Amino acid sequence: MVTNNKRPEPGRRRILKQAGSLLAASSLGFPAIISARDAKPTVRVLGTHVTLQEPIRQRAEQDLGINLQFSPGGSAQVLFKASMDPSSFDLYEQWSNSMRVLWQSRAIQTIDPGRIEYWDEINPLSKTGRLSPNDAIGAGDAPHLLLYVQADGSLGSTPTSEIAYLPYVHNADSLGYNPDRIPEGEPYKSESWGWLLDPQHRGRVAIVNAPSIGVFDLALAAQARGLMAFDDIGNMSREEVNQLFDILMRFKADGHFRGFWNSVPHSAKLMTRGEVDVQSMFSPGVSMVRSAGTRCLYAAPKEGYRAWQGVMCLSRETRGEQEDAAYQYMNWWLSGWPGAFISRQGYYISNPSRSKGLMPEHEWNYWYEGHAASGPLTGPDGNVTVQPGEKRRGGSYTQRFSNIAVWNTVMPTFDLTVQRWNEFVIA
Repeated sequence: MVTNNKRPEPGRRRILKQAGSLLAASSLGFPAIISARDAKPTVRVLGTHVTLQEPIRQRAEQDLGINLQFSPGGSAQVLFKASMDPSSFDLYEQWSNSMRVLWQSRAIQTIDPGRIEYWDEINPLSKTGRLSPNDAIGAGDAPHLLLYVQADGSLGSTPTSEIAYLPYVHNADSLGYNPDRIPEGEPYKSESWGWLLDPQHRGRVAIVNAPSIGVFDLALAAQARGLMAFDDIGNMSREEVNQLFDILMRFKADGHFRGFWNSVPHSAKLMTRGEVDVQSMFSPGVSMVRSAGTRCLYAAPKEGYRAWQGVMCLSRETRGEQEDAAYQYMNWWLSGWPGAFISRQGYYISNPSRSKGLMPEHEWNYWYEGHAASGPLTGPDGNVTVQPGEKRRGGSYTQRFSNIAVWNTVMPTFDLTVQRWNEFVIA
């Protein structure tokens, strides 16, 4: 059994400095707290708005008989808080690009897959990086590369008796655009990351304010526009990082970017208020925009998606009753209902077969199989987001994940990336 004290010295000061730099890129304060206080034990969950939603909290409390305290915030903000203060949470929910910072700062403890009831149902994407043996894995930190705790305390792909995170929700991200302002493209053929750096959209472009995510959106855009090329887009050299940001700074000076968003609701507001025509987007943001009655298409870029694996991590400080309740909550996420709920905002769950029986056939066929909707479909808020006859852009689950360009990644050049990102945002 690998224990935390076997890990090599992680350079904690450097990691925390990186996390602090991430926070500096975000303008938000500490998360608001959504909680109920009529039950015990209490599990404190720190994460983002994409999963820390009130209907999820209410249903989990009802099913489990525990109290849940949700603290949602922007991605840079919650990563900083978790890495600086592991005592402030019991479970952390975010994306796999946060794993290196959390692990090296010793903010989290290992998870025993033997206590995960549906561990054997988790599909190959999380455990091998691809759904089919013939799929390309994609550049960067594919999920299996950070999953298992190795004998020397590092994270790797060789299966062991301990894991660093629970794989649960995941998706393939791209860009959202308003087809009333930008002519509708054809999935995988004319829709392109290059639209983010197209001079035609000057002043009407927004980017996610997260250096370990936004840098890939913009790198894919720069490469698509022929502005530069990368030897390995998931592991950029220092020279490539500097060249990319030199290009981006020229676009910024020319007034190309409308802004940088820090949370999913923020991105939705930019689109619904008519401030942007195209931007980095997450699927829930697209759902919010469509629910509000504004047209928004989620592109299937010809260059491939930027993918991510949702991670649920256990704080190093969580013990006893809270730890047992945390495992209850992790198991609950794979029990069927949460996966069905989250599919309505365009997300996938790592053991989809268990959710299939809880989804009406027409919903499953639209979200997972890529079929045309046989009737109107609603998002998590109950508003209609999909019209009859509409197909999910990008096709089926398997088709989307056979077109991955890069995974969210913290590269070896992360320190430089954060430095240049901050310069870019405040310029």
